[in-house]
Amino acid sequence: MRPSTERYGEQIPFAEPYWYQGFHSPYYSSTHEKFRDGLREWLNENVRPNLEDWIEEKRYPPSLHEKFYQAGFNGCIFPTEFGGTPPENFDAFHELILWYELAQLGGGGVLGQLAINSMALPPVIKFGSQRMKDEVVREVVTGKKNICLAISEPGAGSDVANIQTTAVRKRNAAGEKVWSISGTKKWITGGLMANWFTMAVRTGGEGSKGLSLILVPAGLPGIRIRKMPTHFDNSHNTTFILLEDVEVPIENLIGKEGQGFPYIMINFNHERFVIASGALGMSRLTYSLSMNEALQRKTFGKRLVEHQVIRAKLGEMARLIESLQDNTERCAYQFVRGVPDRDLGGQCALLKVMASKTFEYCAREAAQIFGGSSLVREGRGMAVERLYREVRGTAIPGGSEEILLDLAIKQAVRYGLSHM
Repeated sequence: MRPSTERYGEQIPFAEPYWYQGFHSPYYSSTHEKFRDGLREWLNENVRPNLEDWIEEKRYPPSLHEKFYQAGFNGCIFPTEFGGTPPENFDAFHELILWYELAQLGGGGVLGQLAINSMALPPVIKFGSQRMKDEVVREVVTGKKNICLAISEPGAGSDVANIQTTAVRKRNAAGEKVWSISGTKKWITGGLMANWFTMAVRTGGEGSKGLSLILVPAGLPGIRIRKMPTHFDNSHNTTFILLEDVEVPIENLIGKEGQGFPYIMINFNHERFVIASGALGMSRLTYSLSMNEALQRKTFGKRLVEHQVIRAKLGEMARLIESLQDNTERCAYQFVRGVPDRDLGGQCALLKVMASKTFEYCAREAAQIFGGSSLVREGRGMAVERLYREVRGTAIPGGSEEILLDLAIKQAVRYGLSHM
C-alpha cells in the first residue's frame, strides 16, 4: 500500500485520482508511480506542445508511435516475446494509467490509433497462427505499423450478429486458395493509417454463428478507404471502407471459422475498459478546468464558486467521477485476478455506460460554467468545447449505452432463469 504522503499533480480535491493526492490505495505501488510520472512527462514534452497543430492539420505523424515505443509506452501492454515493454510487475492498473493520462490531453483524436492497436491486436495474439503473429504483432507493438478493428457496417453497429460483409472461398487466377471479401465497413477508426484490419466477415449462414475474423492487409486490390468527417476532432481518422472481391490468403483466417462472434465478444471487455479509462480521464479534466474557471471568474460581483448553484454542479461532477474511479478500478482488479472473460461481460458493459454518462454530465456542466467561452474553438473555453464534442465518441463506439444496459440485464436474467 502506497504511503499517503506522496503527492503528484494538481492538488485541488478531486482534480486528480485520489492516490495522486496522498490517499491510500491497495492497488498501486512504486512501479505504478514511476510509470505514471514518466508517461505524463513524455506526453508533456512530446505531444502537448504539438497538439493544436496536429488537430488543425487533421493528422499527426505516424512516427509518433515508434517514438512512443522507444520511450517504453507503446509496447507496455503487449508480451515481451513480441517486443513488448511492460514495466516491472505490469498489471491492468498500469494500463488504466496509460489510457487515463492519454485522455488528459483533452481529446482531439491525437493518439487514438494507439487505443485501436490495443483493441485490434489481441485477437491476432490470442487466436492467430504463428505465421500471422510473426508477420504482424512485433511490427505493431514497436510502432512501425498499425492495425485496426473493422467490425461495424452501415447496417450493423452494436448489432454485430447482423454483419453482411461476406468472405467466400475460391481459387484465384494463380490457382491459390483465397477468401474473396466483398462488402462495406463504416466508422473504422484509423483506417488511413492501417497496414492490416482485424475484420469481421460472414463465412457462413445468418446470425452470430456465421461470423469469422480474417486478417486483411490494407493495401490489397479492391479495397477503397476514405476519411469520414466526424462530430469530434479526428486527427487519427475515422473511415469508410469499400471491399470489392478482395482476395485474401486462405491462411489469414484468425482462429477457427465460425468463431468470430465469441472472439469479438471476448475482445469487447477489454475495449470497453479502454474506453471507460479514457472517459474517466476526460471527465476529471472537465472538472479540473471547471474548478479553476470557477475560482477565477466573477459574475454579479462574486467568484463563480461563491454561487451555491455552481458549487452544486462541481459537487455532482466530483461525486460521479469518484464513483467512476472506483468502478474502473474494480474491473481492473478482476482482470488482475484472472476472472474469465465470460464472467466480465456485464461488469464491463455497465462500466462503459457509467463512464460515458459521467463524462456527458461533466462536459455539459463544464460548458454551463464556462458559458459563452465554451461555444468557440479558441480562448479559455476551447478545451471544454472540444471535450463536449468527444462525448458521443465514448457513448456509442464499443456498444451503445442502450445495448450495454440490455446486455448486462439479459445475462442476469439468463442466470436467474437457469437457477430457478
